[in-house]
Amino acid sequence: MQSLEAELERATDLDTDELADAIESIGFECTRCGACCKGYTAEDGDEEPHTATVFPDEIRELNAKTPKEYDHRSDDVTSSPRSVPSREWRDVARPMPYGLAQSEDGDAEGETFEWALQTDACGDCTFYEEDENGTGACSVHENRPIICRTYPFSVDLGGTTQPMGEAVDGEGMVRAHECEGLGRDIAREDAEELAAALKARAVRELEEAIGVRDNYAPTERASGEVVVHDSEGAKRPDGTPR
Repeated sequence: MQSLEAELERATDLDTDELADAIESIGFECTRCGACCKGYTAEDGDEEPHTATVFPDEIRELNAKTPKEYDHRSDDVTSSPRSVPSREWRDVARPMPYGLAQSEDGDAEGETFEWALQTDACGDCTFYEEDENGTGACSVHENRPIICRTYPFSVDLGGTTQPMGEAVDGEGMVRAHECEGLGRDIAREDAEELAAALKARAVRELEEAIGVRDNYAPTERASGEVVVHDSEGAKRPDGTPR
């Protein structure tokens, strides 16, 4: 198995023209179906919430750029923008559930190594909205995390994050995950933009993985406590250092 540093070097050396060729060959156009933003029913019948990785710096950016008066779910906010506080960490992100267990009280507990975008009561991404016709949209589209910018594609490198679902298509280093927009014509300019984001994401994910590894230290936890280890160290679920 390649070291994370070796994989990072491979990611840094990725040729964006080759990535764009692969994306163009597979084809893609977003249909705004919302499937990648919503919870889903797993094969065992359980309802699973939307789960997408978000990095600490992306959480802070969303906190800073999406104050609560712009939240489409905060219809009762009528005060002026200057008087409305920015989002809190928990409004944007939650501990990645993978690896966590249930305590005797039914709450999550344990250690995890990533953050996931926050979800609503339906298990959908908190930033997802639909119009009366069921057409989906991201309420923070211009500031959406890089994993959202690159879906349904990923790069086949060790240490990088794979989106929900198995890869269903692939060209060289590029993998495509289940999405009804696959196979549609894509303009070269759009393929190149996606390719650049895909390379940036691969680099960012590996840098985060190296940071998590280098900053990890075992912690003693109380029953029912969750600790998130990210590239900046151990944190509580509210994002504060532990």
